[in-house]
Amino acid sequence: MLVDAKERRYLVTMVEGAAFHTHAGIVSHDDIIGADEGNVVVGSTGRNFLVLRPTLADVVVKMPRGAQVIYPKDLGAILLAADIGPGMRVLEAGVGSGALSMTLLRAGVSLLGYEIREDFAIHARKNVVAMLGEDIDYTIEIRDVTEGIDEHGLDRIVLDMPEPWKVVEHAAVALRPGGILLAYLPTINQTAQLRQALDEGSFGMAETTEILRRTWHIEKRSVRPDHRMVAHTGFLTTARRLLATPE
Repeated sequence: MLVDAKERRYLVTMVEGAAFHTHAGIVSHDDIIGADEGNVVVGSTGRNFLVLRPTLADVVVKMPRGAQVIYPKDLGAILLAADIGPGMRVLEAGVGSGALSMTLLRAGVSLLGYEIREDFAIHARKNVVAMLGEDIDYTIEIRDVTEGIDEHGLDRIVLDMPEPWKVVEHAAVALRPGGILLAYLPTINQTAQLRQALDEGSFGMAETTEILRRTWHIEKRSVRPDHRMVAHTGFLTTARRLLATPE
């Protein structure tokens, strides 16, 4: 990742002999490859660029996308809300551009994705491999999760799709007892319909939240909230698969 003096960020894949062209000049990849991150490289016009390896959040925001991505503020919350941990068997339905897949795999899960659009699946895998490499426990199947789930004993099911209530019945069979279903939805009407399906099924302890992120401007004695904030992006709903409910 190259960062210019105005803190604009550019995600660049390093290739020997290649160059990055920008309005601020040309930067040779050979000047970066093998160097330590945190240094500055000088472009052809004398402009400086800070060189860093991108974080996962940087990649999610800047990577090529087919479908809309889940943004970093929600990705971190998903890991905790769904209690994601190493070695878990996780089904993700609606892989989109691969942002959530990257996050789950970085947490150490064995990940199976269901995706109805083959172009999304190809794009997602390309993004994930570019970030994490080929040696990942990641499989994508082109199929509709609303028609059923073949796997059983799953630890977690994570849904990023418009009608997750159609999956609740299948999820109750595929999840192990105590397993968690998490759904990410953009509107409260969809969320209410999902909550109704969860209440009518073998799930309990349902909870819905949204994450609002506000940064601050801090410069000498000028300390105030930034004028812009990342407010509503989506609702996170979680529920546990239960064998019985207390009377």
